[in-house]
Amino acid sequence: MEKKEWYLEYEIQYNRPGLLGDISSLLGMMEINIVTINGVENSHRGMLLLCKDDEQITRLRSILKTMDTIKVTKIRRPKLRDRLAVRHGRYIHSDIDDRKTFRFNREDLGLLVDFMAELFMKKGHKLVGLRGMPRVGKTESVVAASVCANKHWLFVSSTLLKQTIRNQLIEDEYSEDTLYIIDGIVSARRANEKHWQLVREIMRLPATKVVEHPDIFVQETEYSMDDFDYIIELRNKEDEEITYETVQKPELEINDGFSMFDF
Repeated sequence: MEKKEWYLEYEIQYNRPGLLGDISSLLGMMEINIVTINGVENSHRGMLLLCKDDEQITRLRSILKTMDTIKVTKIRRPKLRDRLAVRHGRYIHSDIDDRKTFRFNREDLGLLVDFMAELFMKKGHKLVGLRGMPRVGKTESVVAASVCANKHWLFVSSTLLKQTIRNQLIEDEYSEDTLYIIDGIVSARRANEKHWQLVREIMRLPATKVVEHPDIFVQETEYSMDDFDYIIELRNKEDEEITYETVQKPELEINDGFSMFDF
């Protein structure tokens, strides 16, 4: 019988010596393997487990409820955020009112890159919005995540070095294995109709698209926030407000062919 993975997370109520050893011994006696273990913020510990049937988890849940030294907070089949929490020792925080919105601080760039890489590896159409102030690391994180996901990345519009807008792509650049990066401010405020024709073509492709500054993008286009599958917010610090009051307008370069960033 094929073994299944489970995620166990508990909060330590009384951190006495040997607590982890007792839990590990319990799992061993129940023939449940520990794949990965790590501390996860604020006295929580997370584990990825491997077991042969669901009955083992039912028995484990019952036994752990009798222990007054810990409080089980999660025991379920692992989600993406569970795997990343164990890997990085930090939670991915989502918006309480909008579950498709995920929040990161600059100190969480490693976690953010891993999270986006997992999203980018999924096949098919995905539209990801990325909010953040200038120079917080938005574009660099997207590029790093695409490399981790083994995806070719291509700027449709960008301000990485100078403001560049693509008006057409060559045949090989239309691919479901390409990750398309669009700067919402540049496209919405500075582009011509040829660029928008290209954007609409790309939006119809079964591939991943990342739109920086999605709020400005939807203000100036026929697209809406409901079209986005994920919204990611990146801040320098937790209480930073993301605003669009100042939009810089550096030199614009219309690019009908290759860009130095397309490779």
